[in-house]
Parts: sequence; structure tokens; C-alpha cells
Amino acid sequence: MYWLKQTLAVMALNIRTIPARLSSSAVAIVGIAGVVVVFVSVLSIASGFSAAMQGTGSRGRALVMRSGADSELTSGVSGTEADIIKQAPGMTRDGQSGLASAELYVIIDLPKKSAPDKSANVPMRGIEPSGITLRPEVSIVDGRLFQFGTTEVIAGRGASGQFVNLNVGDTVVSGQNKWQVVGIFEADGGVAETELWADARMIQSVYRRGNSYQSVLAGLESPEAFGTFRDWLTANPQLSVSIRRENEYYAGQGQALSRLIQTIGFGIALLMGLGAVFGAVLTMYTAVETRAREIATLRALGFETSSVLVSVLAESLVLGAIGGLIGGTLAFLGFNGYQTSTMNFQTFSQVAFAFRVTPELLALGLFYALAMGLVGGLLPALRAARLPIPSALREL
Repeated sequence: MYWLKQTLAVMALNIRTIPARLSSSAVAIVGIAGVVVVFVSVLSIASGFSAAMQGTGSRGRALVMRSGADSELTSGVSGTEADIIKQAPGMTRDGQSGLASAELYVIIDLPKKSAPDKSANVPMRGIEPSGITLRPEVSIVDGRLFQFGTTEVIAGRGASGQFVNLNVGDTVVSGQNKWQVVGIFEADGGVAETELWADARMIQSVYRRGNSYQSVLAGLESPEAFGTFRDWLTANPQLSVSIRRENEYYAGQGQALSRLIQTIGFGIALLMGLGAVFGAVLTMYTAVETRAREIATLRALGFETSSVLVSVLAESLVLGAIGGLIGGTLAFLGFNGYQTSTMNFQTFSQVAFAFRVTPELLALGLFYALAMGLVGGLLPALRAARLPIPSALREL
């Protein structure tokens, strides 16, 4: 108890005198805050992208693609195969056939609003009428649904916000083809909001795809019916397909890019963190030197060396905590909800999403700030604990 009282007393003294050394303390605080801002903001990109991918799809729907295909873009399903798939058991029935939508997935070039001189790959999805019924999360927020059998399209809210000529009434020009935008839709913030939707038959005709598709989206009687549906299709000798739950497919599509962004974020934070640690070291060395007489006096009065060491580390941790809180606040205010788009390398198309500065990221940023403060204060704390009492008293 005596040691604890000593330590708390010295800690309180050190922390109370921080405002008196504000100019030197600001070096460490600003450095740590800057690292946390960059660290949290970069990781919020991965968090937002992952949320968009993982928030897409449903366990109650299955996506059927050609066996061996890792994305819809590389898949291919003939019209005959699509008709067979619609007969599989385990599906929600629509009359004699299962409720399913045979779909096409093509890429068109559109200029970005942020850089009109640069174009980006925007996905256009061709759906059947049942494709709307299958997706209850989709709702028209402006305009109306396109008419099947026409060259009308609807645009996702994310695509409309990121790319030009995607407002209601605009005309999308892709090569020799023209599409009239008649509506804007939402899909609970999922990847679909980056897409344009049109009639699958019209896309087949315009892009000369014949009677072929790239995937079939099927509605299941229940999530538990997936096994029955999958087993029947994989056992059918007329088919060579792979079947995945829709939500699992989209979650897998985002893993590679999310890992890349996280790796970059941690790498940048590590490099910047080294600079912030040096700043903290200099700050705490200055604090120890300017208070050498106080430290020597305390030790001469009987305060233990360990109490002095812990008190200096505590001061360094407080500076780290202040920097972490400031950095986390700035990251949240500056980046949370910021809308952007990036390339999904597995589909070579854009995905619109919003940065997400989550409580977990803020906690991680604060932990990193405390770690920088602890490392930065370790050597100065050892210096303070080993300070020769006679020489310190003589010099000051």
C-alpha cells in the first residue's frame, strides 16, 4: 500500500504538470493523433468495402454458376441449363417452375463524377421479371422500374452518386448502344447499388449473347433447403455447375481486396508509428531533464525508483491517450460515411461503398496510440529511474 500511495502521488504530480509543458507535449500528441487518423481512416475503407460485400445477398437465395467459375463474369449458363435449374427441388415455386432469375453480367465504361476525364468499369445486370420478386430488399427511390422488352434501365443509388449520366431521364451511351435511365433503386447498401439493371433478353440481343446467361439466382423454400437444391443439381448429369449461398458468394468476393487494404493500413501505421514514437521519446526525455531536480528530490525523500519509473510511463500513456482520442475523433468526423468507389479485382468492376469508422476501429486506434505512448516513454522512464541523485541536485 505504501508503494501504491507513492506511485499515485508521483503520477498525479506528473499529469498535473502536463499543461506547463504543453509545447513539448504537443509534439507527441500531434504525432500520435496523426498516426491514428491515417490508421483508422485506411482501415475504414476495408471496413466499408467488407460491409457492402457482406451485406449483399441472403442465405435464403442460391447462386448457380458454371463449375470452376470464381465470379459471374467468368461464368456461363445456357438457356437450356437455366430451364433445368429452375426445376430443382428445394426452391420456392412459381407455378410449375421454381422462382429463379437467369441473369447476365456485362461491364460498361462510364466517367466518374469526381474525374469526368476518366472512365470506370460499371456492371450492368440483366434480370428476368422474377429477379425483382426474389430481392425484397430492393426498392425504387426515384422514378420507376424499367419495362421489360425495352432498353430502359434502373441505376443503383451508389452508381448514380459516383458516375455521370445516371439520373432519372439521362441516357447511358455504351458504344453504339443507348439505355434510358428511368429509375434509381436501393438495396440496403449492398453491392447491387453499384449496378445498372435491365431486361436480360434485351442485353442478350444488344450484346449478341444468344440464349445464354452467366448465373441463375434461385429462391429457396428455406435456408435449410439449400442442401436439397445443391445435391440435386450436382447429381444431374446434364449440368456442370457450382452452387453457393448468395451471401457467402458476395462475402468471398470482397475478401481479397479487404485483406490488401488492411495490410496497407497496418504497414502505413507501422511506419508512421515509428516517427510518432521518436516524438514521444523526445518529449518524455525533455520532461525528465526539465524535472530532474524534482525527481532527485523525491528519490532523496525515500520515493522508490519503481514509483518514478511507473509515473513517467503513466504520463507517456496519458499523452498517447490524448493523441488517440483526438485522432479517432478527427477520423470519425472526417471519414465516416464518405462515399466512394473502388475496383473489385475479382469482377474487374467498380463497387460503391461508404467508409465505416466503427467502434472497433476507434478502439483499435486508441490501443495503438497507447502502445506508441508506452514504447515512447520506456527509455525516458528508465533514465528517470536511474538518475544519479547527487549530480542531479548539484546541477540544478
